[in-house]
Amino acid sequence: MPANTAMTAGQGAGKRALWSWALYDWANSAFFTIILTFVFARYFSQSVVQDDVAGTEAWGNIVGISGLFIAILAPILGAIADQSGRLKPWLISFTLLCALASCMLWFVTPDADQFWFAAFWVGIGVLGAEFAFIFYNAMLPELASPDRIGRWSGWGWGLGYVGGVLSLIVALFVFIEGDVSWMGLDTERAEHVRATFVLVGVWYLVFSLPIFFLTPDRKATGLTLGQATRAGFGQIRESIAHVRRYRHILRFLIARMLYTDGLATIFTFGGVYAAGTFGMDQTAVLQFAIALNVTAGLGALCFSWVDDAIGGRNTVLLSLIGLGVSAAGILLATSVTGFWIFGMVLGIFVGPLQSASRSYLARAAPVHLQTQMFGLFAFSGKATAFAGPLLVGWVTAATGSQRWGMATILLFLLVGFVLMLSVPTIKSGAESEALVSGNNA
Repeated sequence: MPANTAMTAGQGAGKRALWSWALYDWANSAFFTIILTFVFARYFSQSVVQDDVAGTEAWGNIVGISGLFIAILAPILGAIADQSGRLKPWLISFTLLCALASCMLWFVTPDADQFWFAAFWVGIGVLGAEFAFIFYNAMLPELASPDRIGRWSGWGWGLGYVGGVLSLIVALFVFIEGDVSWMGLDTERAEHVRATFVLVGVWYLVFSLPIFFLTPDRKATGLTLGQATRAGFGQIRESIAHVRRYRHILRFLIARMLYTDGLATIFTFGGVYAAGTFGMDQTAVLQFAIALNVTAGLGALCFSWVDDAIGGRNTVLLSLIGLGVSAAGILLATSVTGFWIFGMVLGIFVGPLQSASRSYLARAAPVHLQTQMFGLFAFSGKATAFAGPLLVGWVTAATGSQRWGMATILLFLLVGFVLMLSVPTIKSGAESEALVSGNNA
């Protein structure tokens, strides 16, 4: 049965509630930029594994296995939430889990025997961050009106990149490059680097408080967790039985499954590739990360109006073209300058791709299946997430070249683009309902 909501889907909430919702992107951005991409990924490869090629392979295995768990569990959690009604208890629980995992990485010293401890807590952090995002995304279609979904999705992603930039600036200038003697941090044991992992946990928790307290939630349906779980599995079985009704969403999710795998792999190995191929040190990697987040944030903000004007589907296609060209440029670059130029161009299209994907599903998902659909959205981002990192790791190991390993990313972007061409443009819930009715005829 459809979950009761605190407001009519698409009616729209007040600006305070919407800005509090959008700030959550800012909150969790520190985890993805500092832990998964630019600081801990490099620290793990060079200080724990102590070998760039072996570190790349191991990091790919960790992220890939975490993605497999997310792919299996995300649709189930989404369906259960649709039946239980409320979203914020799930959001809060997984946010706290990720914040705890980030802080636990402080105990990962620069020693090879820390491998499994590091792998465990990184995996827990990934699960917490990704599961929390299911329930965060599912709130959007009930908070923003259909004609402004693209705008708020883009503004959320834009704030996320601003948060990523600021968290990296703090990590760089306060901890890694700053004078940390007053804090008593032992730089010989990399405590100034490890402190940035605690920064992530605190950052995530503090900036999540507005959505916890100021953004409305759906009303509870009154079902117990056990009842909601059984009803959730029933909802999934019903959706599978009537999958033809939602085949336009299915095509979109398959396309996203592939192009998101390519994009996620770029970010997963961005810091490792910069360090290994171009010899960029920790400071240079962080400076590049800051610049990349600036261009990605600007792209998300500027394309948010484009999304509302031409629809999420067309914005995704435009973004994939830009990403493919710039990613190829990065792989062909032989100098740090070329890497920087193409990296900045790539950043412009990263934000719009992510934002427009979210806004497309927010418009297309049936009201009573919204959280399940965003669970499938997470599934589509992780179902083949193991493939990209594992493929990069294997090709890197086989060829001894990070450049050849990273070249496999272009295949994911290309196939995703081709499949996205078959997805219809949807700008409102009414258009989606018409498609569902037509598919059911």
